[in-house]
Amino acid sequence: MAVTFKWRQHIEAWQSSGLSQAEYCEQQQLNVRTFTARLSDYRKQPEADSVAFIPVQTEPAGGASAATPTTAAMVFTHVHGYRLELSSSVSARWVAELLRCLA
Repeated sequence: MAVTFKWRQHIEAWQSSGLSQAEYCEQQQLNVRTFTARLSDYRKQPEADSVAFIPVQTEPAGGASAATPTTAAMVFTHVHGYRLELSSSVSARWVAELLRCLA
């Protein structure tokens, strides 16, 4: 079963909470059995399913004014905190090939 965004948020919050699953579920008013099932589904997902595209704002180097930010093409963020930031000058073909290689 695919893990929804809501369940990913709960799982990641639990992982960083320091609480047991039961404690977290009680605090969040979640069914422990459902949480355990979604956690199992989450752990079975291939790493490639955890890639997210996030729009970002960047400033040009050299102390440009914050009033004139430029938009970066994309940032890839892995659920374990790894980030890959690509400038808008990177070709879409190169990004597609990169994603094929990482899959």
